[in-house]
Amino acid sequence: MTFDVINPMFLWWTTLGVVLGVTVGCIPGLTGAMVIALTLPLTFAMSPPDALTLLVAIYVGSVSGGLISATLLNIPGTPASLMTTLDGFPMAAGGRPKRALSLGIAASLAGGVFSWGVLTLLAEPMAVWSTKIGPPDMFSLVMLALVLIAVISRESLTMGLFAGSLGLLFAMPGMHPATGQTRLTFGFGELNDGLRLLPVLIGLFAVSQLVKDVGVNAAVRSDDEGSQDPRAPVSSPVIAQNTADIAPSFREWFGAFPNLLRSSVIGTVVGILPGVGANIGSILAYATARTQSAAPSDFGTGCEEGIIASEAANNATVGGALIPLISLGIPGSVIDAILLGAFVIHGLQPGPLLFQNNPEIVHTITQSYLVANIIMFGFMLLTARWMVRLVQIPKGLLVPVVLTFCVLGSYALANRMFDVWVMVAFGGLGLLFDRLRIPTAPFVIGFVLSPIAEQNLCAALMASDGSWWPFVQEPVSAAFLGISAIVCVLTLRRRRRTS
Repeated sequence: MTFDVINPMFLWWTTLGVVLGVTVGCIPGLTGAMVIALTLPLTFAMSPPDALTLLVAIYVGSVSGGLISATLLNIPGTPASLMTTLDGFPMAAGGRPKRALSLGIAASLAGGVFSWGVLTLLAEPMAVWSTKIGPPDMFSLVMLALVLIAVISRESLTMGLFAGSLGLLFAMPGMHPATGQTRLTFGFGELNDGLRLLPVLIGLFAVSQLVKDVGVNAAVRSDDEGSQDPRAPVSSPVIAQNTADIAPSFREWFGAFPNLLRSSVIGTVVGILPGVGANIGSILAYATARTQSAAPSDFGTGCEEGIIASEAANNATVGGALIPLISLGIPGSVIDAILLGAFVIHGLQPGPLLFQNNPEIVHTITQSYLVANIIMFGFMLLTARWMVRLVQIPKGLLVPVVLTFCVLGSYALANRMFDVWVMVAFGGLGLLFDRLRIPTAPFVIGFVLSPIAEQNLCAALMASDGSWWPFVQEPVSAAFLGISAIVCVLTLRRRRRTS
């Protein structure tokens, strides 16, 4: 194995990719998939190792960068940082933005390094195992995640399940996975492919948050009219740092090690499963951390365990998703599908033969993934003081810029205004949810998991001639269903005791 870390060009492409990925990841409305897709044509003239180094580094940076806006602005920069908003922003709003960012950055590094170890040592065995996950197993895994909606929701159990059911309903428009017929399109041809996740997320979290900020600022100006200079910038909702805003100590990290390791394992395993993604990995890790916590009621109020679980799982899914990609040519996420296209463009065929014919490519990917995580850690720590200053930008300047990126991000997804209107509509829905105290996280979970559940359910039933027995006969599927039942019972018992 040759080590490229002493190669100046390798370090240059890795650093460039990380900086670009972090920058894009922290801007609401822009995603890693988008920037990698836009960067891919620029790599045509590059050598395959340099091109894949750049793209993998962007991948790592984009997933990590989402925690910045999630923590400081309560807007998930990427779908994977959705769960970070639940505790990152309350901690920052409580006067500890530095600690919230330090927890997220260090947890991202830990998750990335752990999944790198799995990628390096267990790529082939775990990739073979992932191919044995059939439709019944995948459906049962999704059912487990849906049951965890009740665990994640800080509101009433009824409200959490109601929000999750609404998410399932809004995921229904489009083509039926079994028959291919369109449904619930209401005459709109743009709905043939269903509602896209990115405009929905941007509307629910970015647009609704911006509208609320504008309303708050207008109220502040109205209340303080005549008492201060009207030209003075409106302060951020995050207050100034207090004396307790310090990075965690070594002893505190030692105490968080079980949560860190467990979340990294969950993220890596979920990343291996094709089509699941980092957002589901963070959901499962967050919910598991809450069930194992000694103070589950603290989650959603600025809990450190929640930030660690979400960010460790986010980055761990990246390394996990690379395992089936390079070993079997199976993309585990949207970004991995784009990376698969990069392999083909540069004349490479991912799979078992890649280890024999192009071992240098495998080494380049594994090394660039590790180095990218290290550079990401250093870059985000060095720039943390400027990241914290993001909260001091006057809303009069920040709102138009963020809103512009939201519109551009929604429109650039498919070059159509329909997605922009979807973004606006879900912005209104987010405001309605906030007024009625309906949690948005279960809604998004249901929206994301519904297509995966339905697709695997149809595939399993068609393979078994309509029989439901494979769901309880397959060991993996039965294990997931059993865990779902246990979690449901424990959650109901805990809520009954506290009520």
